[in-house]
Amino acid sequence: MKKQRVNPYLPSWEYIPDGEPHVFDGRVYVYGSHDRFNGQVFCLNDYVCWSAPVDDLADWRYEGVIYKKTDDPFNPDGHMCLYAPDVTKGPDGKYYLYYVLDKVSVVSVAVCDTPAGKYEFYGYVQYSDGTRLGDREGDQPQFDPALLTEGDLTYMYTGFCGRGDKSRKGAMATVIGPDMLTIVEEPVFIAPSEPYSAGSGFEGHEFFEAPSMRKVGDTYYLIYSSIVMHELCYATSKYPTKGFEYQGVVVSNCDLHIDTYKPAEKPMFYGGNNHGSIVEINGDHYVFYHRHTNGTAYCRQGCLERITIESDGSIAQVEMTSCGSIEDPLVGKGEYPSYLACNLFCDEESIYTDWTSSWMNNQFPKITQDGRDGDEEVGYIANMKDSATAGFKYFDCKGIKKVKIKVRGYCSGKFEVKTSWDGESLGSIEVGFSNVWTEYSSNIEIPDGVQSLYFTYRGHGSANFASFVLE
Repeated sequence: MKKQRVNPYLPSWEYIPDGEPHVFDGRVYVYGSHDRFNGQVFCLNDYVCWSAPVDDLADWRYEGVIYKKTDDPFNPDGHMCLYAPDVTKGPDGKYYLYYVLDKVSVVSVAVCDTPAGKYEFYGYVQYSDGTRLGDREGDQPQFDPALLTEGDLTYMYTGFCGRGDKSRKGAMATVIGPDMLTIVEEPVFIAPSEPYSAGSGFEGHEFFEAPSMRKVGDTYYLIYSSIVMHELCYATSKYPTKGFEYQGVVVSNCDLHIDTYKPAEKPMFYGGNNHGSIVEINGDHYVFYHRHTNGTAYCRQGCLERITIESDGSIAQVEMTSCGSIEDPLVGKGEYPSYLACNLFCDEESIYTDWTSSWMNNQFPKITQDGRDGDEEVGYIANMKDSATAGFKYFDCKGIKKVKIKVRGYCSGKFEVKTSWDGESLGSIEVGFSNVWTEYSSNIEIPDGVQSLYFTYRGHGSANFASFVLE
């Protein structure tokens, strides 16, 4: 079977959140921070890059380490982490990587002749007198830099604003000159934080973090993470540094607000902070975002969904899928790993993953892997307790008569197979205790057509769920 586009789009052992996608010379490059499997905080690893040809988003290539956290003069011993970066092509044709370390409030810049690195430290964003942005009295701390270059000017967007924090007013736009370091227009606020949102139209979806800017036609799209964290919202303007009006939600990493296949306020995944952007690839638009795995906030994986920008500029919220678009379903035959689940939940609901106490890891199912960080171990779902449900969307089914699953663990029960999260069982597959991955099967007919598939465990103990086969 030809390799298909799936979510997460990178290998299951790679943890690249905060993805900023850009098309350079016929390839899509994704720049993000780099989580560590089983890491205790965010962004512990060095920056790496992955890229794919614009006509095949299933064919991702590892570009290697493009920048080390010790490459910054502030961080020679590596005690600080590299937070979410972005890259832009400057007016000189070089590529510039902007980032913020986790314990300073200034923006660092690195440069390279090619988009995939290796980048070399270049300097810090600064005022014309040489004072670094973030160091001057009255400056707000810089965070999550994102770039848009037009001609000789580069627009940089930054900010982090927690709920109730009156010291931070919102997302900032700063204009940088052709040297890619020197400020030519000082920061202005373009989207409000929660304490300053009254009457703005952003109420309930105020700016939290992760600003990103794209231009579509003559309209600027500010993509950002709202105060509720799990959603990426958008606001639009005809200008890059003013006039932004809130428009809506593009994607939620727990599918909140989506009412096409379930109640709008029912969470269908364990969500948390979100970060990403939109991009045009080969004539289609996509939103890149991330999901949470391993029962913590610190093992995040990149996902993408195809979006539609209507003639009026609006974007309807898209649901999380295993394939990136309902219009491009997966082939309804063969074996699929369970880590492709786009829905994961049990009877006791939770919107958020970002609780780090042990009860979270013991109470809810989670996508995880064996081995250590960097080991190329295929992911699976652990802790499938009674009522735990894993959902996969979508498959183009035809003539499916049998379903197999691969399971291990202290479990005694069955997996029900359904085509909707609350639908009737089409059949069940009995499972039992095993220390090793064991295949079980049952004659189950899946209706022809584009279908969702849901697997719900009913029984004692807890199962680990590796994969399923459609025959």
